[in-house]
Amino acid sequence: MIGNVHPKKYLGQHFLIDENISKKIIDSVDFSKYDKVIEVGPGKGALTKYLLYLKDVLTLIEIDKESILFLENEFKKENLEILEKDFLKFDVLSTYPSLSEILIIGNFPYNISSQILFKAIDNYKSISCLVGMFQKEVAERIISKHNTKKYGILSVKTQLLYDVKILFNVSPNVFFPKPKVDSAVISMTRKKNINLNCDINLLDKVIKLSFQQRRKKLKNSLKKLDIQENILEDSIFGLRPEQLSVEEFVKLTQKISDETI
Repeated sequence: MIGNVHPKKYLGQHFLIDENISKKIIDSVDFSKYDKVIEVGPGKGALTKYLLYLKDVLTLIEIDKESILFLENEFKKENLEILEKDFLKFDVLSTYPSLSEILIIGNFPYNISSQILFKAIDNYKSISCLVGMFQKEVAERIISKHNTKKYGILSVKTQLLYDVKILFNVSPNVFFPKPKVDSAVISMTRKKNINLNCDINLLDKVIKLSFQQRRKKLKNSLKKLDIQENILEDSIFGLRPEQLSVEEFVKLTQKISDETI
């Protein structure tokens, strides 16, 4: 228990207790670029206390009632909005239909960090940047390039739409309770002039099917798409998914789409 809030294992809560790390995360962001800042999973407000002084209205999305009570008592500010919601079910587009420069920030619970990432990707037209704490292994998968073992669905889907980088690594010692893994803070900034020029739903299906059987050649793993035999002769279908760059996945989808129209 810490400050009347019990870290809950089922929520994946590990509270950040090192002020230097909080400040380092805040200092890594140029907040003037964004018209809305949303902190996901604020917990005990390790980042909140700094964010309150940076934006007109700060929105916190928190599912834990105990944390919400703590935050309401700790930060009695007019520019603070606390939503008791599950971010994974939160409708970003309907809530902020006119905003295209939203920043998502947080020390994300590890058990849903990948889902938070995919949520941001699904809302890329609204969410222009994400800065957050991830398990180091997940962060490395997000930034991995092709022809590496860690390259996969997370890497491709993120890098299609965002420029990604690890800002710094974080020791388990700065959390309570201490996680059993190292952490890393990553930054994702939406790419300018995004034009995938292919069916994004088909692209998503191609990426998922390809990596579900990552040791197989694409011509085998993509059989469910009923691709015509003549197109399978293209050399790209003789490759395995980790051999394709992000851009090549787009080209692959274009080839499949052209043949199935």
